[in-house]
Formats: sequence, C-alpha cells, structure tokens
Amino acid sequence: METEIEELIQSLKDKNIRYVKVAITDIDGVLRGKYMQVGKFLKSLKSGFGFCDVIFGWDSSDELYDLNIPENKLFTGWHTGYPDQEVRIVLDSERKIPFEPNTPLFLSELKEGKVCPRSALKRVLKLLEEIGFKGKSALEYEFFLFNETPKTIREKNYKNLNNFTPGMFGYSLLRSSVNSNLYHEILDMCSEMNFPLEGLHTETGPGVLEAAIAVDETLKSADKAILFKTFMKVLAQKNDLMATFMAKWSHKYPGQSGHVHCSLVDLENKPVFSNRETGEMSEIMKNFLGGLEKYGKEFISLIGPTTNSYKRMCAGAWAPINITWGKENRTTAYRVIEGSPDSQRIENRLPGADANPYLALAATFGAGYLGIKEGLQPSEPVRGEAYSMKSNKHKRVPETLIQSAKLFNSSEAARSIWGDLFVDHYSSSRIWEHEQSQKNKPFFENKEEISIWELKRYFEII
Repeated sequence: METEIEELIQSLKDKNIRYVKVAITDIDGVLRGKYMQVGKFLKSLKSGFGFCDVIFGWDSSDELYDLNIPENKLFTGWHTGYPDQEVRIVLDSERKIPFEPNTPLFLSELKEGKVCPRSALKRVLKLLEEIGFKGKSALEYEFFLFNETPKTIREKNYKNLNNFTPGMFGYSLLRSSVNSNLYHEILDMCSEMNFPLEGLHTETGPGVLEAAIAVDETLKSADKAILFKTFMKVLAQKNDLMATFMAKWSHKYPGQSGHVHCSLVDLENKPVFSNRETGEMSEIMKNFLGGLEKYGKEFISLIGPTTNSYKRMCAGAWAPINITWGKENRTTAYRVIEGSPDSQRIENRLPGADANPYLALAATFGAGYLGIKEGLQPSEPVRGEAYSMKSNKHKRVPETLIQSAKLFNSSEAARSIWGDLFVDHYSSSRIWEHEQSQKNKPFFENKEEISIWELKRYFEII
C-alpha cells in the first residue's frame, strides 16, 4: 500500500492537480462530497481525513433523525454532538471527470466501518472469502428522462412534466438514433469514468432508458453503480434534462428497476455456479439460491429503502411480489440465467433503481452466504407467471417500508452479519423514513398514487 500511495502522490504532482473531489456514500445511497485542496488530500492518503458524521444522522432531505429515537439505536445524533469521523480514501477508485479537467474524483469510506454502506458490503465479502469464494456482479438501471430542470419541476410542483420522448417504445432504434448525440455522451462518459456500459436502450415508457453496467468484482461493481447513478444525473442536468431513479414516479407506468446480477468464483477466480460436467446449477449455486429464498424477505429493507420502493412491487408491472425463483422467468424475485460457466448467474429482480447499490449487493450476497453456510436448498422453480400463484405469507414481499424495517430489526441473521449497531441504526432510519410519510398523509390520495411528498423527496436526489 505504501508504494501505491507514493505512486499516486507522484502522479498527482506530475499532473499539476490543484483540487481533488472526494465523496462518501450515505445510508440512503446518495454520494456526499466536497472539493479538497491537493495538499490536504495528499496528507489524507496516509492519515485519512475528518468528515462530519451528520451524513449518517440525517435523511435524504437533510432532516436530522428525531430525538425520540432511542440514543442507543443511532450511530450519531444530538447525543454525540455530530463529530467528525475518520474517513479513508479508496486508493483505486480514482476517476477522471470528463467535464472537470484536472479534477480527479476519489471515493472514500469510514475507517472503522460502523454504519458505512461500503463497509457493510465489505463485511459480507470478507465472510464469503473466509469460506473460499469471491463475488462477481453487475447492476442494471432503468431511469426516466425529462425535458425539465431542478427549477422547473419545483415550479410545476412535479405535475405535467415534459418527458424526454413520447409514447411506449421499448428497444427503439428510432428514438436512440434521433437522440444519438445524448446516447453517445452517456456511453462516452461511462467509459471515461471507468464504469462502462454493456448495453443502453429505451425501455417501455415515455423517456425511459435502461443501462447495463459491465460485470466486475463485487465491491468495484458497487462503486461503479453509485458513480453511474450520480453522474447520469449530472450529465442529464448539464443537458437541461432531469434523470430520476425513483422506484416509481407515476402510477401510469411500470416502476424503475435496479436489478442485481450475481455469481461466485473461487479464490483462483474460477466460476462455481455451473456444474462443468452437466452445465446445470452447481450445489453452491443451489445453496446460494436457497439462502436468497430464506433470507431475502428479512433483508428486503436494504433493497427497498424508501416508502416509494414498495409501490413498484405490484402484479403485472415487471416487478416481483413474492420470494420465488424460476429459470429465465421475469415474474419471479430471482431469475436463474443458465449458460457458460462464466455467464451462469442469478438476477435479483427485487431492487428498484432507488436502492443503495452497496446495500442491495450486501443483502444479495449476505443471503447467499448464509445459504452456502447452512447448506440450504431452493424450492421448486416457478414455471409460468408468478403473480397469481398461491403462496404462503412467508413468501409474500412486504407491502410497506415499516414492515420491512421491523423484519430487518428483528433478524438474528442480519445481526450475525452486520452487527447490532448497523442493524439498529439502519432499521431506525427506515422507521424514521416511514414516519415522515405518515406525517404527510394528506398528500397521499390512495395507496397506488404517487404523492407530491414522495416526488419532492425522491425525484432528484435518490
């Protein structure tokens, strides 16, 4: 590491860098950061730097978590005085920002982990490594584009918004060709910032796109996902557009997914999800899938972090409503994709685009880890659509954030992986999120409608 630091210091000096951007992911999956003078940054490479821990003590609207939450349930608050926490630079996370010459970006994480989302994922990956495995993953995102700005959406009170393109036109070569300049800007930015896309196309809905980020080692794939979500919004706004990653911004259209594709390799990087002799699912893959089925519901608040998340999960809208699996079945929670050993994987279809990628991956690989550790077997696969199947209550996806937060809080499995502090803090923050929606109940017309409160809270930032 000492050599790596010295090489980075020399590189920044050679490029005559004056300022560096540093960023850390908060509990809601929002990148928080600042510009740092290069001299201070260079010192921070070895010693770390202080970052006010209020970013783990407030919600996505910068409202401080209420004093009514017991102090021992929160990582920080008025009871701690919101001190600085030691933050570590992620040395291999350097990114060149295409529209900010000579201003590199670095991700960071809490030194002691605690409630840091990146550290929560690292804990799971360390457990997997202890039993001989490493994770590989790729995330894909659907997001709507609008001919709007942060100012105009507020002036319109989020009503009668102007979609980037009209009509329901999935996989449209017409739309992508007419707007090819923007598409190529997206593709080029993603390549330059080292989160290249495997695919980019229109989805079903006015102005909705789907981007598939290329596969990588799991921690790096999470880094790529958080950067993609942030800088896709940046690029859109630089083009006088708005991109939203809300799980469901309108009841008229399907929600927006943030699917997780996952697999395992051994410590020599050989795929382990495929039986090399038969090409079928290996025992390890079956165990992993069994873990997803058993623990997916307990961990779902990590995947559905907002009140809006659960409005996406409805029958016939390309989102699962129960904890089921099937081969090449897009109506189940877990879609098994068989193929060559390198490509055989599981697609977790539960996460929406609003999910914090670190926590969505932590939930997925955490459940899979427990499945392997316990030698679990999956149930029979669903054949045909899974929406109308008769399933017991245990398999049904929670309908609200408060239900999923309480499940997570009472999960002994979650506490065995992430510890009491993380589980208490995270579940308290989700209960707080639910309570804020209840205070704004007059804004909710009915369960299916998307409220103005939700749009104000999630449309731009989540």
